[in-house]
Amino acid sequence: MSDSGASRLRRQLESGSFEARLYVKQLSQQSDGDRDLQEHRQRVQALAEETAQNLKRNVYQNYRQFIETAREISYLESEMYQLSHLLTEQKSSLESIPLALLPAAAAGASTGDDTAGAGPRERGVAQTGFLPGSAGVPREGPGPGEEGKQRTLTTLLEKVEGCRDLLETPGQYLVYNGDLVEYEADHMAQLQRVHGFLMNDCLLVATWLPQRRGMYRYNALYPLDRLAVVNVKDNPPMKDMFKLLMFPESRIFQAENAKIKREWLEVLEETKRALSDKRRREQEEAAAPRAPPPVTSKSSNPFEDEDDEELATPEVEEEKVDLSMEWIQELPEDLDVCIAQRDFEGAVDLLDKLNHYLEDKPSPPPVKELRAKVDERVRQLTEVLVFELSPDRSLRGGPKATRRAVSQLIRLGQCTKACELFLRNRAAAVHTAIRQLRIEGATLLYIHKLCHVFFTSLLETAREFETDFAGTDSGCYSAFVVWARSAMGMFVDAFSKQVFDSKESLSTAAECVKVAKEHCQQLGEIGLDLTFIIHALLVKDIQGALHSYKEIIIEATKHRNSEEMWRRMNLMTPEALGKLKEEMRSCGVSNFEQYTGDDCWVNLSYTVVAFTKQTMGFLEEALKLYFPELHMVLLESLVEVILVAVQHVDYSLRCEQDPEKKAFIRQNASFLYETVLPVVERRFEEGVGKPAKQLQDLRNASRLLRVNPESTTSVV
Repeated sequence: MSDSGASRLRRQLESGSFEARLYVKQLSQQSDGDRDLQEHRQRVQALAEETAQNLKRNVYQNYRQFIETAREISYLESEMYQLSHLLTEQKSSLESIPLALLPAAAAGASTGDDTAGAGPRERGVAQTGFLPGSAGVPREGPGPGEEGKQRTLTTLLEKVEGCRDLLETPGQYLVYNGDLVEYEADHMAQLQRVHGFLMNDCLLVATWLPQRRGMYRYNALYPLDRLAVVNVKDNPPMKDMFKLLMFPESRIFQAENAKIKREWLEVLEETKRALSDKRRREQEEAAAPRAPPPVTSKSSNPFEDEDDEELATPEVEEEKVDLSMEWIQELPEDLDVCIAQRDFEGAVDLLDKLNHYLEDKPSPPPVKELRAKVDERVRQLTEVLVFELSPDRSLRGGPKATRRAVSQLIRLGQCTKACELFLRNRAAAVHTAIRQLRIEGATLLYIHKLCHVFFTSLLETAREFETDFAGTDSGCYSAFVVWARSAMGMFVDAFSKQVFDSKESLSTAAECVKVAKEHCQQLGEIGLDLTFIIHALLVKDIQGALHSYKEIIIEATKHRNSEEMWRRMNLMTPEALGKLKEEMRSCGVSNFEQYTGDDCWVNLSYTVVAFTKQTMGFLEEALKLYFPELHMVLLESLVEVILVAVQHVDYSLRCEQDPEKKAFIRQNASFLYETVLPVVERRFEEGVGKPAKQLQDLRNASRLLRVNPESTTSVV
């Protein structure tokens, strides 16, 4: 397509009067056929691709400017936020000046009017009283005297349903109120319209009743000493918000505008500070020493006894504990903030600081009251830490993810509970890891993955346990050993279900058990030997596997014996003969060469050779499964298998009448007694570590040659 044609087509498509339907209609009328439409379609497609490339090129050319602009906007936003904060502080300072001058002006006034010289908010107290629908209610007392305060509370009780029994504390009055919108904390979805009523010692939240204008229903009541206020930074479209933290929940509210949000934050902080100062003064007054009784003038009676003067002396003054320090007064609130913000270390540090300060000090009523408040926070903190270690929480991150909660529980003196929760958490993690392991078609591959997952988790748990509980009560280590035994049972269940219940071959089972033993021995590096546990848990399954494979060998040997013709083996090819020699050599039969003849003949029966290979294979696989508890099981199985072959040879010697075949049977019997049985004895002793008397007795008690087939005693 030429440049002029492309430009014309672009101008036509970019024109403001372009209509796709008319354009397609005209194009279809002017085209000669399908070919013209295909060509025009290609031109439009090429124009679209060119436009897309130009758009990408423009974006790539300007994206650095976009980044710089966004960065400047971010800087500007930060500076504007700082400027707003400074202006707010300046406004607060300016507003505090008339309030400071108010007492002096009131004292110098000639009239007794309580509102003379007061600022706008103070005048609003006497004029307006309680205004439920606005946020402009004054922060100070509701009116002059107790009558105004009682009138304010009465109006409040009439406006809110369900709170009459909650707000009957003497000296309680309304400080501030206003409409708010509550948002969901996680997804910032709007929940409901509420109205907040701030009293001098608590905050009442009431839900708005749309069908009853100006009426509210009680929702929640929060004491100010357990409430933390957090300013939420504006993030359009979510703005003018603040968060209230009260263990174990938090709520987010949105004010009508920035001015009302700022007033809420200021009045909440001022009211909390005033409440804290009031209670500190009450504690100081309670802890102050009582005035000594007035000292009477010394009697002029010369006969008064001196002992009476001693009885009149005042009692010893009780030792005073200073609780007026700011960090002690704010300690309960600081603990609430730390718990709400999940600053567990900070909370425990505050508790340690308080305990260190009150150590070796008496416990007057103010100290007992403080400890009661702190104990409640300790209980809340413990509940949070327990929840952090619960198996319902995410198990990702491994054992190290639990260190934070465990260490803080130990610092709180909850060592036993920390140990129990840690082990329960790790048990759930191990169980989940085993359950999520995908079952492979190949059993050995699955067992490799299973052992890697389980023993790695066990090793990490043991190391983390030693790190977390080092220097604690030794009883925790006993609990860990019990837990490891239980976890090993979980592993063996999965192991046996895949290896033994699926009827795998003995060689596969032996290889799987060998892999499990090797992984188990790695735990010995940290002083944790669980080999005896895995032996005890697997002994029944291994016994069953040995018994099943023994029965298979016996049945196969009996079947071959029933078809025995006592003929020499002809392997047909030198390769087959060489392979047989290699197999017998791997079985431990080193002198097999003397039983081979010319060409590819072997001077032994097929039955005896097959029995030798099968028996030695059974012995090798059984030795991989061997541990002391299986000694007699393995030995008895070997004796049963060997007896089947030996008895068949003895029976054949008694029954065979052909001298040539009898000589051949005698040669096979010599191979069994003089070559195979000694190899079995030697290999068993090497694998077990001690000789087998039963195998020696079986070989020594054998009778190879019998003169009369019917005789059972005479020997030549």
